Parts: sequence; C-alpha cells; structure tokens
Amino acid sequence: MANKLVSDMCLPPHLAHLLAARRLTTAKDVLSLPEVELMSLLDAGLATARDAVRHVSEFACPPCQTALALLEERVRLGGGGRLATTLCGLDEALGGGIPLGKLTEVVGPSGIGKTQFCLKLALLATLPECYGGLNGRVVYIDTESKFSSRRMIEIGQKSFPQIFRQEGLAQKMAGRILVMRPTSLSDFTKSLEQMKVTLLQNDVKLLIVDSVAAFMSSENERGTTGFTQHPLRWALSFLKSIAELTRIPVVVSNQVRSQSNDDGYHYSFEVKRMGDGVGAERLESHLVAALGIQWAHAVTIRLVFESHSGQRFIKVAKSPMSPAVAFPFIVESSGITLLNDDGIDVSGPEITSIRCQGGSQKGA
Repeated sequence: MANKLVSDMCLPPHLAHLLAARRLTTAKDVLSLPEVELMSLLDAGLATARDAVRHVSEFACPPCQTALALLEERVRLGGGGRLATTLCGLDEALGGGIPLGKLTEVVGPSGIGKTQFCLKLALLATLPECYGGLNGRVVYIDTESKFSSRRMIEIGQKSFPQIFRQEGLAQKMAGRILVMRPTSLSDFTKSLEQMKVTLLQNDVKLLIVDSVAAFMSSENERGTTGFTQHPLRWALSFLKSIAELTRIPVVVSNQVRSQSNDDGYHYSFEVKRMGDGVGAERLESHLVAALGIQWAHAVTIRLVFESHSGQRFIKVAKSPMSPAVAFPFIVESSGITLLNDDGIDVSGPEITSIRCQGGSQKGA
C-alpha cells in the first residue's frame, strides 16, 4: 500500500491541501520521513506532523483481520478467489488456480510457452462464470508484440468447442481483451499510472504484463541502466499494489538471463547472436530470472517454465500454499496440456534453478 495516493484518502481538507502543497503524493512519501523532517517540510508543529502520519496510516495500512474472518472470506469466495488455469494438477497445487489480489510470475527461457500460458489465462478470464471464467475484461500489456488474437481464438475453439460454436462468441471474447503496447519503460510507467481508472471503468478481472523484463534488456543495450532502476522498481511496486487494491490476479511474465564470468549478464534470447557451439551451451547452462532478488521477493507465486531430460516442465517454485512440484507439459493447438496431474516433487537447489536444454523451443 506504499503507493496509495494521498488524494484518494479522504483526508481532512486542511491536511490534504498541506500535503499536496509540499508534493507529498503517496503514503510512502509521508510515512518514510522522520517526524523532525516531516515537521520541517510541512513547516508545522509536532502535533500536525503526527496527525498527518496517523491519518495516512489509517488509510494506507490494511485493516487487521482475525483468522476466523479470513477463513470465512475464503469460503465465501470459493477457495479464496482463484482463476482456474484448467490444468488440473497445477490448479490443485495452487489451491484452485491463480490467486486473486496477488502477483504471479511466469518465468522461463524464450520460446518455452510463457505467452501460450498467458493467452489461455486471458481467454479464461473473459468466459462466463458458469464455464469457470471471471466474466470480465482483461488488460494485456504486450511489450514484445507477441499477442495473437488468432492464436487465442484457436485455443478457445479447441479447448471449449461447445462455447465457441455459438455465433459471434469468439468475437465477443476477443472484444473483452484490451491490448496495450508500450514501446519503452517510460511509456510502460505512464500506462500503469492510468491503470487504476482503466480497471474501474472497464470491469477488468485480470491484468497481464508480457513481459516487463523486455524493457530492462533494451535499456541495458542503450547503457542507461542506472537511470532506469528507480522507474522499474516503482513499476514493480505499483503492480503489486494494483493486485492488492483491486483484488484481481496480476500475472507478469519474466525472462531469464545467463551469467558468464567473461561477459556478465545476457538474456537467453541473446545467446544465438553472441555465439554458438560450446560458448552458447555455457551461457545457457546457468540461467537465472531477470529483474533480480527484489522482484523475486515481490511476487506471491513463481511458476518456472523449463526444459530438461527431453521434456518441458511447469514448476511451482514459490507458493504459500504448495510445496515445490513440477508438471511435464506439451504445447498443442488447445494450448498447454499437462502430461500428468500428479506432479514431481522438487527439492534442494532444483527449486530455484531454471534449466533449459536443447535448441529453440516451439511456442513463446
């Protein structure tokens, strides 16, 4: 709730005007200052500074709830509120599907199936509730121009033939998905600033960002990494606050990068143009999620898409309701299909590792 706007807090008029005049626009701006500094900035006494902190805290901090109240809410929402992926084993591991009000990360090498997964989720969120959907709109932030309406409709026709046989339904579902294509980190942050209004005005039930790490790669190539660190951190924090405030699932795909002692960090899709043969294999052998440890701590769910032993896997690497488990899968015309729903227990270093064997994969 650190990014909650002071202007949305219904503060006493004199206090709201005072904070606005000093350009203290978010809860973090007010609550991160020591009392002495806040007094100096507001040009006011101790009582006024403490009054400002008290009012902002009341609006910014989530209310306390008893364990019983949380349990009753979970029952009322049918399992805590989830968007089912229709992948039975994965849904069972996640307690019913992608959780509402949380940040879920889908991470893996290029071509492994992350976008296929996101397209299926976007489709599912638009379906009527009687078919397991959320019966709402979707905002799909497509940073790499990978979104394909044709592919999404194909997934729908193959997965739900009884629904998509109805005349005009495919067009109706596609019309519920709002696609945004920012071209830079600056455009992306501007899009997020307008997001709250968009979510409320359009009855949005799912937000997808595919992928946020693309901006980091492009900024690194221009040599502006230091300049972009703060906007990127703000964007990640804002996505988390959107999920908590609107109680919708927010799904963000993330790329992987390879670490080499000689060449530093590289994204997996850059390996081909940097070299082939032994050099490329060496780079591919040590994959880590992009965006670093700060982002890893921000997400509630981390789903790792990886390949090894001649097979692709979806691994639940981070989840408060499930141990680490991996599911083998394939990509078909109907989207991602699990080869079995039992899952394979994962332990030790395998939980956090990201493996990618072989050449390029089919399916983004």
